[in-house]
Amino acid sequence: MAELTTIARPYAKAAFETADAKGQLAEWSAMLSVAAVVATDSDMVKVLQHPALTSEQKAETFVDVCGGKLNEEAVNLVKTMAENKRLTVLPQVAVTFEHLKSEKEKSVDVSITTAFALTGDQEQQLTQVLGTKLSRDIKVSSSVDKDLLGGAIIRAGNLIIDGSVRGKLAKLAEAMNS
Repeated sequence: MAELTTIARPYAKAAFETADAKGQLAEWSAMLSVAAVVATDSDMVKVLQHPALTSEQKAETFVDVCGGKLNEEAVNLVKTMAENKRLTVLPQVAVTFEHLKSEKEKSVDVSITTAFALTGDQEQQLTQVLGTKLSRDIKVSSSVDKDLLGGAIIRAGNLIIDGSVRGKLAKLAEAMNS
């Protein structure tokens, strides 16, 4: 995984700098998202790994499958990545681009997993508290996992806050066994 990130970083950075300079962060985010989905398609993976196809043919096929959803600069990125045999890392390029975009926009996607569904007020209150604590705009998505027993697990980028009953029981068991 670290190797993919290392390979993807310069492409993501170039895409980000281009998008940022032209004020097209949202458009590039959407284009890279489409490209990432296309790159992970099982049929496309076969095309990208086919030894008889040239880099140009792979890039052409890739762009055709994207169906006109890539602008000229994104097509150039695809061609460059094809020449360097890197099209398979497009999903990681999209992830890295999103991290750069979040840093620029001072925002973070937060995933909240709870044992029971949150009310609108609870979700709003958590959003405000996390926004203050992280000094960022928060985009919340929540889900329910009955196995947590109670409490919540909050994931914001690399930060994980495990306030679940299951997590606390696991920590207690670990402390008792050591």
